[in-house]
Amino acid sequence: MRGEGFSRAPRVSLLLPDNMSPSRSADPGDRAVPPSPPPTPHPSKRSAAALSRYQRFVIGALAFLQFTVVLDFGVLAPLGPYLMPELGISTSQFGLAVSAYAFSACISGILSAGFADRFDRKRLLLIFYAGFLIGTVLCGIAPTHHFLIAARVVTGFFGGVIASISGAIVADLFPLELRGRAMGTIQSAFSASQVMGIPVGLFLASHGDWRTPFRALALLGLLVGVLIAWRLKPLTEHLKGGNQRHPLKHLLSTATNKRYMTGFAATMLVATGGFMLQPFASAFSVHNLGVGFDRLPMVFMISGTVGFLGGPLLGRLSDSVGKFTIFASASALSILYVLWYTGLSLPPLWLVIVANSFFAVLLAGRMATTMALNSAVPSPQDRGAYMAVSASIQQLSGGVAAWAAGLIVSADADGMLSNYNILGTIVAGAMIITLYQMYRVHLMIKRGAEAA
Repeated sequence: MRGEGFSRAPRVSLLLPDNMSPSRSADPGDRAVPPSPPPTPHPSKRSAAALSRYQRFVIGALAFLQFTVVLDFGVLAPLGPYLMPELGISTSQFGLAVSAYAFSACISGILSAGFADRFDRKRLLLIFYAGFLIGTVLCGIAPTHHFLIAARVVTGFFGGVIASISGAIVADLFPLELRGRAMGTIQSAFSASQVMGIPVGLFLASHGDWRTPFRALALLGLLVGVLIAWRLKPLTEHLKGGNQRHPLKHLLSTATNKRYMTGFAATMLVATGGFMLQPFASAFSVHNLGVGFDRLPMVFMISGTVGFLGGPLLGRLSDSVGKFTIFASASALSILYVLWYTGLSLPPLWLVIVANSFFAVLLAGRMATTMALNSAVPSPQDRGAYMAVSASIQQLSGGVAAWAAGLIVSADADGMLSNYNILGTIVAGAMIITLYQMYRVHLMIKRGAEAA
């Protein structure tokens, strides 16, 4: 079992990209061809290989889908200055509205983990995406704070599982040596939401109300769902292993696997920084850093553009120089950044833009390498369940972080935030712990490769 998660995943992922046929190998180095497969190319050479047209479509489609999911979560935080006065809620109540998504996603991830490897991944993806769009529509008609929380629960219940299903699809279709590039592009959806989504969302909110962006997002998501239903091929290769375990037994065996628990511990705190800082990032920029409402979309657009371009580059670089090397470097710089940025007071606008752009690249690099490393931990037959449990743990950690952030941060009568620097210290500490845990995953994968 210790070597199975690493040694089997590349074999399965090389079978499917072009024609989904288990009888043909998509790579001349496929280990499934007896009796003596050619030697595996050096990772740097493999990462330089051209992707097939279908592989490029899968990456683009999943990135587009992830864009809508990330935007649904991310757009709520910038809408805080519009939403809190209209609904008459405090920072702690707003933090609860943000964390409701995460707590709901955590529960759904656990409930779905036992079933995640028993169905076609395409069908599972479309079912959960449809539920996510329904929740987004509910957010677009929410008349009260309590209705909004209920809508966020629905959205999180379905949307929180989508990232884990997408991760399993990438791990099925791409060998480990190419996953940095694939994950980097998909994770650039976070930056893309800043480039296009958040500025447009703020524009719609300023010319309508805070609900308007959710309505527009639901319409865009419908188009994405139709595209994936039309072009994405069924993904059933993982079902050929005869995985007929009872869902509860499958969940328990995955959650208690010692090898997998190392990966769970590593990814637990990855989302803490985003969940703690993001809900109040717009309010901090406006009231503490002096960025006007009219300049806020520009800050998001520029920093998002830089992150959108830099994230995939770091993901591709990680395929050549090493995924943990990139993760460790980005983490060290992120720690220094967070400690410095959360203590700023009325800096010039250009410094705010440069700082946010720098952090956007680091965040995209950390998330891409985390997902790539994490995908190498489970065996193919456990991949969906593992990704679901891992996502649930991240969502639970992030939900607690968002809720705690609402309790730590307070706003005065003018909207200026207090104790934001305390959040920065907590996030920096979480990054240090995460760095150590990811190093353990890196060693485990390296030993598995050597044993294989």
